[in-house]
Amino acid sequence: MKADVDKIVSLSDKDSVPELQKYLSSLMDDQLVSVITNSAVKGKMVGAMIKSIFKGSPPTSNEGSKRRLLLYQQCITLCESGDLQTDVAADIIGLLMLETHLLPGPTLTQLANHFVDAIKEGKMGSGKSLELFPTVLTALASCEAVAYGKGELSGEGYKKQLINSLCSSRWDPKCVIHLTTMFRDVPLSPEELQFVVEKVLRMFSKLDLQEVPPLVYQLLLLSAKGCKKQILDGVVSYFKEQDFSLEEEQRRGQSLDLEFESVPHDQLRHVEGTVILHIVFALRLDHELGREFLKTYKTSYTDLCPFSVALLLSVARIQRYEEQVFDLLKGAVIKSFKDEQLQQGSKILQDLLPQHQSVSQMILDTVKNSVFGWDHVTQGLVQLGFFLMDNFGPKPGPFGKAAESSSAVARTPNQQACKLGGQVLLLGFKMHEPLRSDILEQVLNRLVTKTASPITHYLDLFTDIVMSAPMILLESSSKVIETFDQLSYLPLATVQGLLKAVQPLLKVSMSLKDALILVLRKAMFSSQIDGRKSAVTGFLLLLKNFKVLGSLASSQCSQSLSSSQIQVDVHSRYNSAANEAFCLEILSSLRRCLGQQADVRLMLYEGFYDVLRRNSQLASSIMQTLSSQLKRYYEPEQDLLPPVKLEPCITAHGDQVYLQEPLAHLVSCTVHCLLWLQNMHKAATGDDSDEEEEEEGYQSELLTIVESMTRRMIKCELEDFELDKSAEFSMGSSVGVRNNIFAVLVMGVYEILIEYNFNKANYNKTCFEGIIELFSRYHKISDILKEKAGKGKVSSNKTPRSLLSMGFISTILPALFRDSTQSREEALSVLRANGEFVRYTLSVAIQKIQQLEETGHTDGPDGTTADKTFRFLCDMTSVLMWRYTNIPSVVEDAGKKEKRTTLSQLCLEGLLRIFTTCQQRHPEKMGQLLSAMETEDDLDEGNVTQINFFYIRQFQRVLFAQLSGEEDEFNSKEAQLIVSILSVLSRQLKSSSQEFVQMITWTVKVCKETSFEDSPFAKGLLSLLFSLHVLYKSPVGLLLELCQDIHSHLGDIDQDVEVESQSHFAIVNTKTATTVAMLVLSQVDRVLDEVDWLIARKKSQTTFEKAGDGDPTQNAAQQDPIEKNVTLQLGTLLTALNELVQTLLPPGTSTITLLRAMSRTYTILTTLVKYYIHVCSNHGTLPSRFEKLVKLSGSHLTPQCYNFITYAQSGETSGGNADDKKKKRKNETNTAASAKLLREAKAIPDLIFNIEQYEKFLITLSKKSKVNLMQYMKLSTSRDFRINAATLEAALQDQDSSQQTTASQEQEEEPQEPKEKKRKK
Repeated sequence: MKADVDKIVSLSDKDSVPELQKYLSSLMDDQLVSVITNSAVKGKMVGAMIKSIFKGSPPTSNEGSKRRLLLYQQCITLCESGDLQTDVAADIIGLLMLETHLLPGPTLTQLANHFVDAIKEGKMGSGKSLELFPTVLTALASCEAVAYGKGELSGEGYKKQLINSLCSSRWDPKCVIHLTTMFRDVPLSPEELQFVVEKVLRMFSKLDLQEVPPLVYQLLLLSAKGCKKQILDGVVSYFKEQDFSLEEEQRRGQSLDLEFESVPHDQLRHVEGTVILHIVFALRLDHELGREFLKTYKTSYTDLCPFSVALLLSVARIQRYEEQVFDLLKGAVIKSFKDEQLQQGSKILQDLLPQHQSVSQMILDTVKNSVFGWDHVTQGLVQLGFFLMDNFGPKPGPFGKAAESSSAVARTPNQQACKLGGQVLLLGFKMHEPLRSDILEQVLNRLVTKTASPITHYLDLFTDIVMSAPMILLESSSKVIETFDQLSYLPLATVQGLLKAVQPLLKVSMSLKDALILVLRKAMFSSQIDGRKSAVTGFLLLLKNFKVLGSLASSQCSQSLSSSQIQVDVHSRYNSAANEAFCLEILSSLRRCLGQQADVRLMLYEGFYDVLRRNSQLASSIMQTLSSQLKRYYEPEQDLLPPVKLEPCITAHGDQVYLQEPLAHLVSCTVHCLLWLQNMHKAATGDDSDEEEEEEGYQSELLTIVESMTRRMIKCELEDFELDKSAEFSMGSSVGVRNNIFAVLVMGVYEILIEYNFNKANYNKTCFEGIIELFSRYHKISDILKEKAGKGKVSSNKTPRSLLSMGFISTILPALFRDSTQSREEALSVLRANGEFVRYTLSVAIQKIQQLEETGHTDGPDGTTADKTFRFLCDMTSVLMWRYTNIPSVVEDAGKKEKRTTLSQLCLEGLLRIFTTCQQRHPEKMGQLLSAMETEDDLDEGNVTQINFFYIRQFQRVLFAQLSGEEDEFNSKEAQLIVSILSVLSRQLKSSSQEFVQMITWTVKVCKETSFEDSPFAKGLLSLLFSLHVLYKSPVGLLLELCQDIHSHLGDIDQDVEVESQSHFAIVNTKTATTVAMLVLSQVDRVLDEVDWLIARKKSQTTFEKAGDGDPTQNAAQQDPIEKNVTLQLGTLLTALNELVQTLLPPGTSTITLLRAMSRTYTILTTLVKYYIHVCSNHGTLPSRFEKLVKLSGSHLTPQCYNFITYAQSGETSGGNADDKKKKRKNETNTAASAKLLREAKAIPDLIFNIEQYEKFLITLSKKSKVNLMQYMKLSTSRDFRINAATLEAALQDQDSSQQTTASQEQEEEPQEPKEKKRKK
């Protein structure tokens, strides 16, 4: 065998080609095969031997080409066998490539078929010889003609046939990557490339997960030839399916308590991470690929999935795409939340479309998945989190104040997007150590720099970070200390939030605490008042949280940390001893504040009570401080009146008078601390006698002062304070300001004394009589202030906030209304007999509830503790509900005569505010709030729906009773409050429940049967009906009936037409019709929003699907449910608007609103026409329903629309003429009329333009669909010169009778005048 090789090579070297040919011909095929095999396996002289065989086998001769084919086939088999060394195989393939282009056509076809057969049989395991296949295919494509079957094909055609055959056959998963690599070198036409890409993408599911990244890499290289979008979409959809199936498995596993994963979770995530890196690398190099990738997600967010979100975030690291990616994700997030809100608010959208895909959940999933080494994604996540918080955080209102108070629940899409940003950052902080310092630094930077806009969202995030990982945060304490340095320059709200957040850290980090104290001491001497306020806030917080040994345990800790997070006993004896010195030092610093501005002192007084409650061992110091401060303003002479010195409480600066000492708050703080200590003293036993004596000393002294104040304040007359009726109270003069300040201080002192005496009275009749005496003095001052404020041109400030505490209100109201204890009866009758006192306590309760609704906390003790404030709401609900339902309003007729709100009405107002507050701030506790009211025994405490519906029924009965009486006795305000309460409570009902249906049925019944001519009540009731109806079914039918009623009551714009008398709803009558019309138009807008959204959704679906020719034919037979719904809704809506357009609406707002609604309707109709143009472009057909809709719009609505435009223009002009008669206000009215004309002038051209646009696109659709839709359209007349014959004749007669000659310009105005008369009839 070796001899054969040597012989062949030596003959070749001698250049004796004929001898070489002769020798090769003498060898049998088997011998030649074994020669080749032995030489290749040994790796010796194989190159020389192959060259020799080529030399002795001329491709032109038949024998030579056969030998060459045999050589090629044998070498391919050897290379795939795996017996050859790598470099030998590479040399062989290289030599074969060089000679391929010399092979004749038939040999090439045989060789190509050999490859295809080998691939089909799975013999291309190593793929080494596949490098040769592209050369063979290229050589084959250059052949002019090759034999195929019985005929011939061009070389290019034969190559196409081979590729087709190859892609249609089954591939061995092992050779998929080799084949994909091979196709990169094959010249492919676009169709062939698409065929190959589709085949490779189909093979993904058959591959082992580890083989996916290299295959994706090869596909991305292949994308240089084309099919970029197809490749990217295919890869993303593969991982989308993998994620989905994994989720399904986990869900199934949880329900069956199994742990089974066909694909290991961590392995999938690692593979995804690698693939993301490959794609990002490809996008960095191929910008065309990047454009295709982003184009996919720009149109619709529905294609997003956790994998594509991660990919987008990774792509954001490429500077060129960063802005585009974040804008795209921002748009997707906000659109997703808006769509979700729209879908939740409409039954139709819920029925028509599947459950909404949540982009926010995808983003949060991406954060969780990024734990598996996705470092290239995490930076993008941090940027996205801050991007969302910066863009969608609360915006500054006027004058830089926060526009929205921080509500417990994110409701608007913007709030939800901001909350999502916070969740992303918090999760990222917990999961990724490298990100922590970056996140923390950025949060703190924003807290310091964003002083102009509200930063509550960043404070919330910072608080969550501290709570979730306090020890981790201590590692970055230097950053927190840097932030402390800026404290005195930050807004007060920021300082409060920041200090509250870092409070848990102060207990475990001495360096933090020391740094804070230094900063606060500096701030105490700041030139800015806000800096000093910040210092007081910080010191009070420290006093609350560093307990002194022996302090009573307090259940109200603002923030608690589990022991697993911080292994430090902060209440150990050593700490407590150190704390005492520390706290006393702080108190001495705070005493300096007592000489500063009123605002600073006020903060101190409001904070002392909480400090005392949390740190009772400081009682002595605090009480002595308060006592010495109070004595400055207390008159010790028992015979002198008044007992307080008011003059030192104010200070003057030039002509300006300022409050220097908030005396009422000082007394309030002293009294509350005193009362708390007395209660604690009763409860506690076994204290040291020395301490007791000391405590009793200052307590008895303060008690004597308060008792003396009570006694003397009762004796005081208004003259003693120089506040009688003759005093000046105008805010324009310094005397008036001084008197106002005094009045407020005195009222505050009276209030505190009322609370103090009620607490110590223990239901003693004499004490209660004293309380009434105090109140009568308070009431006199209050009346004078109200009277003077009413007289002044500029109303002074609102009623000052009451200083009564929540605890007092929740004790006294039940006592006044519900307490039937025999022993207390006599004493309480004293308070109950004073109607003004009862009304006053009730109005203070409502004031507190209102404050809770607006800010989330109230003034006074316990006002900032969420549990206490919620308990207060529960108590108030119970007592107000009892008072309202048990004492009928008939009893209160006296109040009605006085023209002010009855107690029942006040109770209702309170209940409405409570329900609204609870729904906004504690939505999860609504059931608990309702259960707090005493209910019938048969109600199940746990069943929230049942309890809720029980109260709904109660309010329904009350309203029904009101409506059953005479209209003269009807209390509109009370009825409106009940309707508002019903609408709040009905939000708690599930739209699928039986109770919800009953609620709708009842509301419809009331609307149909109530005929009271009361516009505000009608508006409230119909708003309730609409809000319920939209969650039940489409409101268009309801709108049609209401429009018919409105038309019937207001009459037709053409006075010759008699409108058919219709009354579906009695609530619509001549007086309420205009109000109802405005409500109907707002609902029309809402329906148009939904229709517009549905059309856009359908359009994006059809663009995405483009399924082929089969789809539209199915559409023709059976219309798509979304299209059907859109057409039906618009049909009914057009009929309703057709009624409204013929209605004699009063000129002004209602006319303009209708014109705008019509304009919007035509815009939506145009959008629908454009959608059908798109459908017809893809060989679809027009549904018959749509043709009917076009007919309805053209033959009915448009002509009436033009008539209404004529009426609107004439009505406006006549309105101006009528005004001429009112001489007094001529100028003002003309200005108003011209402003209206200007506004309307825009509404009318807009409407005409939209009608003409609609007709323009209808012409295009008619051409596309081959259906003549324009046959229903009539020629527009609104732009023409209009001559009304009857009007002209009347004008001429008028002219003859008065024998006047008119100028040509007046002719334009004359046709309008008779119109005006007709309108006024």
